[in-house]
Amino acid sequence: MSRILIIDDEKSIRRTLREILEYENFKVDEAGDGLEGLTMAQKEKYDMILCDIKMPKMDGMEALDKLMDAAIDAPVVMISGHGNIETAVEAVKKGAYDFIQKPLDLNRLLLTIRNAMDKSTLVKETKTLKKKISKTFDMIGESEGIANIKEMIDKVAPTDARVLITGENGTGKELVARWLHEKSNRAAGPLVEVNCAAIPSELIESELFGHEKGAFTSAVAQRKGKFELAEGGTLFLDEIGDMSLSAQAKVLRALQENKITRVGGDKEIKVNVRVVAATNKDLKTEIIKGLFREDLYHRLSVILIHVPSLNDRKDDIPMLAEHFLKMICEEHGIPVKGITKEAIKELQKINWTGNIREFRNCIERLIILGEKTITDKDVVAYVRPKQ
Repeated sequence: MSRILIIDDEKSIRRTLREILEYENFKVDEAGDGLEGLTMAQKEKYDMILCDIKMPKMDGMEALDKLMDAAIDAPVVMISGHGNIETAVEAVKKGAYDFIQKPLDLNRLLLTIRNAMDKSTLVKETKTLKKKISKTFDMIGESEGIANIKEMIDKVAPTDARVLITGENGTGKELVARWLHEKSNRAAGPLVEVNCAAIPSELIESELFGHEKGAFTSAVAQRKGKFELAEGGTLFLDEIGDMSLSAQAKVLRALQENKITRVGGDKEIKVNVRVVAATNKDLKTEIIKGLFREDLYHRLSVILIHVPSLNDRKDDIPMLAEHFLKMICEEHGIPVKGITKEAIKELQKINWTGNIREFRNCIERLIILGEKTITDKDVVAYVRPKQ
């Protein structure tokens, strides 16, 4: 049941509002002045606060200021019989959800309460989702390699410099790209990812640059490409070493001129995109083989970030294990399991060819198959069982 706090010095107003709101199945608390209301709002959790303006001890506008300073999550609706347009504007500027004049139009009041609560619910859900996402994309570890990457991200992210991320499969190259975006001045814009290895070579140009209607057999409508969709944000070209030479040439032109042309079109479209690329290949070797353009390599590799393999940072395994234990147990809705020091040592002996991706999967397997506390015997039995 949603809880509403009424802050008003007029007892008759509080009583009338209580009767109406309780009839609408709200739980209602009352405060006779701003100071009492502020104290209650700080002690209890409310879904909505209705606050009068003219009150003794502390008026509504001062109470609103202090509610905002205290970061009270509940939306605040100001009510007053002495208000005017200037007062309403000032209240909203200070952070109030709305301003309603007395005598109260009850239909409008109820509609405002419902809308404010809906918005509040969406804000809370967004905050929860962001917390979950930030946990999922945490960069875990204190090894020298990870510390260097974090330092590099902090230096490079605020610029628009292009970054080439290298490292084996499963090391977390996409995680580095995400943090480069999140800490950049483009964080409010989109982060658009393209897995160049997963798209057939004949479709990669359409995927990146879009196409006009009729450009090829299945092009039944005009379509924007990833460069356009990433406008104002970051385009992450994952596994760029697998991109065809013809697509490489177009990407090079896009980087040189900040312009693209859709497949089947002749109109040049300006783009404002930061490009971050990643590969598990040695691009210098690919250049020698004639499989990758040297000029594109130099355009992409203004900043180079190498992500070490898990085998190169086994000191991070205790932290990684704790992180994945907590995260995966929460995902499965079960109590967080423990892990013994002997189990950690056993995990550190393993050759992690699949890196972090393989490690996470193994921790999930141990959670599902192991007991409340994961032991070294569990690691031997379930991580690398004998065939």
